[in-house]
Amino acid sequence: MKNVSPLQTAPGPSGNRFFGRPVRASRRDPLGFMLGLAREYGDLSTFRVGRERVYFVNSPEGVRDVLTNHYGNFLKGGGRQSARRFLGEGLLLSEGELHRRQRRLALPAFHRQRIAAYAAEMTASADRLASRWRDGEVLDVWPEMLRLTLGIVGRTLFGADVESESDEVGSAMRAATLQYRTFRLPGAKLWERLPLPHLLRFQRGKRRLREVVLRLIDERRRDGADRGDLLSMLLLAEGEGGGGAMTPEQVWDEALTIFIAGYDTTATALMWTWYALSRNPSAESCLHEELDAVLDGGRAARFEDLPRLQYAERVLCESMRLYPPTWRLVRRAVRDFRVGRHTVPAGSLVVVCQYAMHRDPRFWPDPERFDPERWTPEAKSARPQFAYFPFGGGPRRCLGESFAMTEGVLLLSTLARRWRMRPVEGHPVEVFPEHLLRAKRGMPVKLERR
Repeated sequence: MKNVSPLQTAPGPSGNRFFGRPVRASRRDPLGFMLGLAREYGDLSTFRVGRERVYFVNSPEGVRDVLTNHYGNFLKGGGRQSARRFLGEGLLLSEGELHRRQRRLALPAFHRQRIAAYAAEMTASADRLASRWRDGEVLDVWPEMLRLTLGIVGRTLFGADVESESDEVGSAMRAATLQYRTFRLPGAKLWERLPLPHLLRFQRGKRRLREVVLRLIDERRRDGADRGDLLSMLLLAEGEGGGGAMTPEQVWDEALTIFIAGYDTTATALMWTWYALSRNPSAESCLHEELDAVLDGGRAARFEDLPRLQYAERVLCESMRLYPPTWRLVRRAVRDFRVGRHTVPAGSLVVVCQYAMHRDPRFWPDPERFDPERWTPEAKSARPQFAYFPFGGGPRRCLGESFAMTEGVLLLSTLARRWRMRPVEGHPVEVFPEHLLRAKRGMPVKLERR
């Protein structure tokens, strides 16, 4: 793409770049700040934070250009270096030809036939959890969903039993997740150097997981067997044109990336889905009607039920519209880039924000209302493609999207066929944007048996 000359300065808030109103607002309430920019300035706005010039692209066409049409002009944003210290050069963070090659090698692990094989483990895990819950019990649904999805990714990725104290891989996975969020905090590089007890435990957990997985990779390579899990698929993958298989380090990076992305984001999506259902009894009733009709005899959901679990899928999609686990994406422009009448200069940070786009009244009438009927085929076809992008888009679109959607619908259906969740009175639920969209004070609920 040719460089373009500046045509017109993009609008945006002004103020001191270090201590001014935009800086304070973006740090104090990032979600409200992005929504305010969208309302006041429209499809493109700009502001400064310290030495960085940031451009907020807020139209489906602009998002498509950044993520798809001109993705080669945009590299991963400012958090990439800190994230690499944890995730290495896996698909989430690699760039250019390395990213394209790794994606080709990892793609077979997420083919439909493979996901169908993982589905039985998903529903069996949900069924075990549903059997442990007790009527009237009050619990925080966030750690419940984390444990559930961690166990599933352990079995489907490594063939590991995370719940078993005797399973070495599972035990190492639990240890490595204890302080995962720490590396995403401001000043993480400095904090990591301090001998704080929780950071030392985290580093030991990560080292242990790496040692165990690399040994597992060596054992799998020697026997050459396909164990039916994602790790086997990564090891069996061969590059196109005789490019060869992944090295053990590459398999480790990809396995770690799939491990982190495969449990944290799905747990977050399910947490917000339970929250939305607990506050929308009519949608909850429609979901229960579908589950009673499809899951005859109150059985767990199965992979072959998915075509008939359409309302469950709509509920999940609508939840991810209002509460997208990944709430924004940050890129850095390699070259000047034109957006409408404006130019985004090379070197600038470019932000696209799912949280704001998913609430744009141009595409979502009454945007704060939870309405699964927005996801009928007719309603979906009437909207621009990138009015909704919880899994990103283009060549960097989440490779595990089919896995995540299958898991989300099956877990939701299997649990909701037996349980309702009611909000705990007096507990404020506050949306809190970290690297994923969290609930600041947790999500306590009261279980109610159906």
